This record gives sequence, C-alpha cells and structure tokens, in this order.
Amino acid sequence: MASVGLSTREYGGYVVIALHGELDIVDASSVMAVLAAAAAGNPRIIVDLAALEFIDCCALGVLGRVREQARQSGGDLLLAAPYGPVRRLLDLTGLIGVFSVHASLDQPEQTAGGWRSTY
Repeated sequence: MASVGLSTREYGGYVVIALHGELDIVDASSVMAVLAAAAAGNPRIIVDLAALEFIDCCALGVLGRVREQARQSGGDLLLAAPYGPVRRLLDLTGLIGVFSVHASLDQPEQTAGGWRSTY
C-alpha cells in the first residue's frame, strides 16, 4: 500500500512534482524513478512539499540524488512549502541550507536568476 501520492505539472518552465501523504523508505525508490524521469526530460524541477506530512532520511537522500542529476544536466531540484515534520527534518539535517527552499510555490518566479532560500 502506497503512503505517498504525487502529481506532476508544468509551471513557469519547471516540472512541478507535488507530493502528499508520507514519504519513507517504502516509497522512496518509486518516487525517485518519477523524479529521475522528470529530470531527464526537464532538469528544472520543483518538488512541492505543501501536502507532505512526513519524510524520512532515506527519502531526503532520494531528493539529494535527483538534485545532483538535475544539476549535472544544467538544472536544479528546488523545494517548495515544507511544513511541520518535513520542515523540521530539513532543519535537523542541515539540508535547509543545502537545497533551495521556499515558503511557497510562487516564489521561484519572483526571484530573478533562480531561487535562493527564503528560510
């Protein structure tokens, strides 16, 4: 039984992948496959975390690996709207300063030259 759901759409030249539910080791490989396929098609990715209630360290590793893949192709993987436990884990691991993280999905379009962390 999958505990995470996702949807994909285009937004301002980015592929937006919205995650919802709980993302852990059980679903990390299937989410990585979707993210990696998206990065292969368009290396400019936003992962919308607004509806994600939980993420574990294994899943954070997936985001990091796909971010590296996107960067090698001239793009980036950006994070939008982490709240609650998701935001807390990003803080605790120090990844809040590694990823480009924003409070909402609309912020990347407002920042010329790419995203910078707003946290």
